[in-house]
Amino acid sequence: MLEALAAQPGGTKRDLARTLGIKGSDRIALKRILKELEEDGVVSGSRKRGYVQPGALPEVAILEITGQDMDGELLARPQRWESDDEPPKIIVLPGRDADAGPALGRGERVLARLSQVDDGYEARVIKRLGASAHRVLGVVHVGPSGTRIAPIDRKSRSEFTVEARDRAGAGNNELVLAEPIAGRASGLPRARVIERLGSMDAPRAVSLIAIHAHGIPTEFPKEALDEAQGALAADPHGRTDLRHIPLLTIDPEDARDHDDAVWADADADPANPGGHIAVVAIADVAHYVRSGSPLDREAYKRGNSVYFPDRVVPMLPERLSADLCSLMEGVDRPCLAVRMVFDRNGRKKRHEFLRGMMRSAASLTYAQAQAAFDGHADETLPAAAREALKALWSTYQSLTVARKARDPLDLDLPERRVVIGDDGKVKSIGFRQRLESMRLIEEFMVLANVAAAESLEKARMPLIYRVHEHPSQEKLFAFSDYLRTIDISFAKGQVIKPGVFNRILANAKGGPHEQVMNDVVLRTQAQAVYHPENVGHFGLNLARYAHFTSPIRRYADLVVHRALIRGLKLGADGLSDREMGRLGEIAEHISMTERRAMAAERDSTDRYVAAFMQDRVGAGFDARITGVTRFGLFVRLADTGAEGLLPARALGFEYFRHDEKKHALIGDRTGTAYKLGDIIPVRLMEAAPLTGGLRFELADEAPRQTRPARKR
Repeated sequence: MLEALAAQPGGTKRDLARTLGIKGSDRIALKRILKELEEDGVVSGSRKRGYVQPGALPEVAILEITGQDMDGELLARPQRWESDDEPPKIIVLPGRDADAGPALGRGERVLARLSQVDDGYEARVIKRLGASAHRVLGVVHVGPSGTRIAPIDRKSRSEFTVEARDRAGAGNNELVLAEPIAGRASGLPRARVIERLGSMDAPRAVSLIAIHAHGIPTEFPKEALDEAQGALAADPHGRTDLRHIPLLTIDPEDARDHDDAVWADADADPANPGGHIAVVAIADVAHYVRSGSPLDREAYKRGNSVYFPDRVVPMLPERLSADLCSLMEGVDRPCLAVRMVFDRNGRKKRHEFLRGMMRSAASLTYAQAQAAFDGHADETLPAAAREALKALWSTYQSLTVARKARDPLDLDLPERRVVIGDDGKVKSIGFRQRLESMRLIEEFMVLANVAAAESLEKARMPLIYRVHEHPSQEKLFAFSDYLRTIDISFAKGQVIKPGVFNRILANAKGGPHEQVMNDVVLRTQAQAVYHPENVGHFGLNLARYAHFTSPIRRYADLVVHRALIRGLKLGADGLSDREMGRLGEIAEHISMTERRAMAAERDSTDRYVAAFMQDRVGAGFDARITGVTRFGLFVRLADTGAEGLLPARALGFEYFRHDEKKHALIGDRTGTAYKLGDIIPVRLMEAAPLTGGLRFELADEAPRQTRPARKR
């Protein structure tokens, strides 16, 4: 029997009967023997799946890729493994169609043919099956009653139990990626650990959760790193020399890279009295990241850099992002620059693109630039930099005239800033100061982006636009309903332009509805995306717009750089024919990676805020209602921007009805209403750093036992 199993691993009862020549009623004895062997642990399996000896695998099986060994060989484990022992080592060899698609990655499943070798198995891929259908990111808790995994997803309602053989060595309080498996234990679903990600006690565990929860790539392939490491500084030969121009980089104080520099001055042309000339120089990433190269493939895969309070996951390796491509002070750097000429009212008269070599005169923070604009320039700055700052400010003053005439959407949305201490814990949470120096840089970048789109259209080059559609009718109706609740009229049939929203925001400024009005206007807007077809940019009130100014951290900008290089004949490393044919696919992909990055950054901040608020559980606050749903109120605290849920069941014993048009929960018995924008006293009842959730209750009286709101 065992010899037959060894010769035919995975054979069913019928297969074994055929191999052993067993017929008729003798099959009953075969069934009994197999059952006894299974009970004794000599074989494992079932009548349908087939039988194998413990530690043996069938000839054909579904495998999951688990990583690579030191030699770069792909490793796998069987998707189904029922022994308490560790599964045997499996090395995956390329199949016949190995070159038909991208390389296999961790977590991907394959159907493979197995053959036994001295130290395990070799598997040859028959068919790719894609990623596992469902995975759970959670934290391991080892206790007297066994091991469980608590999911980090706040929507998950159940923990998972883990058998010893499925722990993969994971210890208590360790972050893991797990896969649910069939069967239940103690009423809980079961799972097995497929990847260990690190201890939750580590200082940077919070961002680690966000990275893995959203599937953000963190490790660069060896070939991409080798390519970046072998890159050499660009040769100025054949480039326009801009090193005599005192270009400045102006960035946040915690900036990890510098990909844009600006300069401006009065136009000496007597035909343009009161006019100005401006140069926006952008790091020439296309020089280092060639289309189709390992660096390019990885940059496309990532789509953009992702920024967390304690780290950055860059689109490009550090050798490029923080060195060769970064416009560091006093260092020669290749750039793609646009020279723009404006009249006295900030209207652009003409522009031209050039490929040059620049040298930053100074790397400044927004605060340093603002101090100079306010007449308090740092005396340690080079004289050329101080003069350049004066000219920049003068030019910006004229550009604001044209900006006001264009009247783009002017939202005031404070940006939260989480400061992490040396111990990896939250040191403080506040809001970034909004300075005019930030607006200055934003305006120069917007104008450069518009120039890029105009030049590419003129050159009849296909490109990826940054598009922002008009608000939908459905959202405008909801906006009108909200305005009616605070006695503001809004004609639904009017032609909507950004200025319509700006007037409403201006009227609300300084009043009780100022903060929530900015939130509501933002929710009324469509989401900006990348697209090869132009529909304009509603928020900026521009007919055409393309991202050009951040190629170190956005793949969209790199594609636009290549299009400019090809369309304007600035080199041989422009957009390839293959890229031109798949701009739609690229635009869709990088729109997805942008949404992924935003979600990961938001989740990370929420978890850091929840960790910061743990010491304040039980404390009272004044909170503003920022969202109203049938199941409760979303509220925000003013000092930290912390947001959480106040469940409807915590509002009292009566039933609260959700009035969508009034954006309110209204009590059926008393008529008590909780409306969007109201400020209410709350008490923090729970802060969960694992999920980033905060739960509040009303603080106008002592905590009370409430019963659930009755169903209607």
